[in-house]
Amino acid sequence: MASLFKVAFFLFLGLMVRASQAQLCPTFYDESCPDVSNIVRGVVKQALAFDERAGARLIRLHFHDCFVNGCDGSVLLEDQPGVVSELGAPGNANITGFNIVNNIKAAVEKACPGVVSCADILAIASVEAVNLAGGPCWEVQLGRRDSRRANLQGAIDGLPSPFEDVTQLKRKFGRVGLDSTDLVALSGAHTFGKSRCRFFDRRLNVSNPDNTLDARFAQQLRRACSSSRDTFVNLDPTTPNQFDKNYYTNLQSNIGLLGSDQVLHSTPGEDTVDIVNVFAVSQQQFFDSFGQSMINMGNIRPLTGNQGEIRSNCRRLN
Repeated sequence: MASLFKVAFFLFLGLMVRASQAQLCPTFYDESCPDVSNIVRGVVKQALAFDERAGARLIRLHFHDCFVNGCDGSVLLEDQPGVVSELGAPGNANITGFNIVNNIKAAVEKACPGVVSCADILAIASVEAVNLAGGPCWEVQLGRRDSRRANLQGAIDGLPSPFEDVTQLKRKFGRVGLDSTDLVALSGAHTFGKSRCRFFDRRLNVSNPDNTLDARFAQQLRRACSSSRDTFVNLDPTTPNQFDKNYYTNLQSNIGLLGSDQVLHSTPGEDTVDIVNVFAVSQQQFFDSFGQSMINMGNIRPLTGNQGEIRSNCRRLN
């Protein structure tokens, strides 16, 4: 009996050790790369000086990374021997910001070679980008490692689409353990950045207009998109480069740009409607929920311990 107890105890101890190793923590680089956040912030700030969309590019990369195999830097991998890139998925069409990530990685490697993962760089860059645009800070959880594989089919199946309804969006968020509050809060990242007309122009059909789109706003969009479906339009027509709650007041006024945004408020009976209304009233509530949802998203199946690797080049395996 005593021997069985000892076996059970050591099995439990082993599980506890593995669990502790698998957990992320905000102090992970305090000794190995204590200035990493400041280094990342400096490069993001430089990028924003030349490109107002830099912050939106970075947070989109982090989002698209976490929804496929968890937050493991796989979205950054290009085609190479043994790797079929996720960038061929429709949801990753025209995704950008790799040059900024490359610059961040170079600066971090100069200070702390072989220490900070590309997956963690995306997480840190996201909070710095949001804060530099007037948004909140949150305690970024760190200690991820980079995947040695990509998952193209996972990106095809798992990335949310601007053409989906609330049920479809909830299903995709639910698959990765995120709920309705996470869905509405994380969608609030569309308070800055731009979208190509091709991702919303089906809503502009004159003969069959989208009744959840304000008619005057629809006319403005038709003019903006008249020259090309690849024209860029601000996701937030009111404060396009500011991270604030106007995304939600826009939805209340039926001036959400993407169909997948507007459905959060325009679908009767959905719990997302009440969440939108709360965030539209209280920017602090939005900021608090956004930070927590970014932490929740960042905790999706991270590689830790001796899993994966720390890539020296975020685009390629070591």
